[in-house]
Formats: sequence, C-alpha cells, structure tokens
Amino acid sequence: MSGTKIIPIPVLGKHAVNAYLLLGRRPVLVDAGTPGSGRLIHDRIAAHGVDPADLALIVITHGHIDHFGSAAELQRLTGAPVAGHTADLEPFRTGRPLMPYLPTGPMGRLMSRNRKLHVAADPFEPEILISGETDLSDFGLAGRIMPTPGHTAGSVSVLTDDGNLVAGDLVANSFMGLIPGKPANPPFHDDSLGNLTSLRAMLDLGPSRLHVGHGTPLDPDRVRRWARREQRRLSRLDSRGRLRSRTKS
Repeated sequence: MSGTKIIPIPVLGKHAVNAYLLLGRRPVLVDAGTPGSGRLIHDRIAAHGVDPADLALIVITHGHIDHFGSAAELQRLTGAPVAGHTADLEPFRTGRPLMPYLPTGPMGRLMSRNRKLHVAADPFEPEILISGETDLSDFGLAGRIMPTPGHTAGSVSVLTDDGNLVAGDLVANSFMGLIPGKPANPPFHDDSLGNLTSLRAMLDLGPSRLHVGHGTPLDPDRVRRWARREQRRLSRLDSRGRLRSRTKS
C-alpha cells in the first residue's frame, strides 16, 4: 500500500509560511495560511492536479493568524469542513490570537511589533472539534490528529501511519526557515516547556520526517539533539524565574 504524499503549499516566500496538502485516498489540507491567502492556496492545490472541491478536511494546527488566517475563505471556496482544537476556539471565533505574544527570543520580540500579526482574520467555527487523538480514516487519510499543546493550548499535529509528522509550530527552521534544516523555536510559544514536552512525545513515536509551518522538512535525529539542548536551556531559565508562560499567568 502506498503511503501518504506530503506536498508543501508555500504561502509566504519559498517556505517562510507553509500549508500542506496530504494525499491519501482523499486530499486533506493542513493549515490555512495568512489572511487573504485563501485563493492562492486554492489555486496551488489545483496546480497539483487536485480539485479543491474534493478536499475532505481542513485541519488547523493552532490559533495563530499565519495558520488559520484564511480558514473561513477556504471553507467558502472548497466546501470542506474545518477541524480545530477546542482549546483554541477563542482565536478561531474572534479572528484574533490571544495576546500578548510571548516571544521565544530576539526574532519574536521584533516580530511581536509587526502590525500584520495584530490584524483580525475572518472568524470561523470549526465543524470538527478536536479534544483528543482523532483518527482520520473517515476523511480518506491513514493518520491521526495528535494534540501537541504548548505553542498554544490547542496546538495539534498530524501523524500519518507511514511516519510523516505535519507539525505546525511544534518546531521550526531557524530564522523562520532562512536556515533550512536547522531546528529552532518559532518566534512565539505560550508555554515553551509544555511545547517541548509535546515535541519529545511526538519524537518518541519515531516519525521519519517533520514537516513544519516555517521552513523545510526536519530530520528527527537532528531535532532530538536540539530538543535535549533546549530542555537544559529552558530548565535553567525556569529555575531562575525567567521563563514566561501563558499557563502561569
């Protein structure tokens, strides 16, 4: 049996912001890009020989506008149901991420002042509410939606049965994908230690590749080595009371 084909759909730059088209028995889209990118994503799906009207599902990995920004538009364009985690319903329903952003480093502190990250997207109501591990076989995909909280409370990833992890912002390429193949934090996390716990849990499942929202696919062994170093760094910051977390506020 052939595996699931993972096709990146660039939304911004070559790979600064990605959505993903997953091809199994039926096509599934993971993430919906920035506000106003719905038609671009629609047309890029079609360019891969897939009728966007055939989409079985749109999975939103979390409540940041570079991932759910065009969910409502794609819902209208394709007619596909949208799945999102219950813990991120507030951003989905308001069109605004929870504020303030909690930067993971200098890039996040710089980006948090970017007005584009503070605009409202069109709100939407997920038709499929995720609260736990969710099998995707009813949508024609051999895989599961896996809750991976930390980046946001409602962050999820998609793990295919053949070992591909479509990971949203669980991890990123360094400098928003400008250094391909080098694991790094995305610019923001609501709970850095919680996110790292989710990342390590997914790595324990033995994925063959991590397909991320920012950058090119990452090698799991390289991510494991980075995660061990990151665990030590975050533990030091936490012991000094210098690690901000939305769950502690």
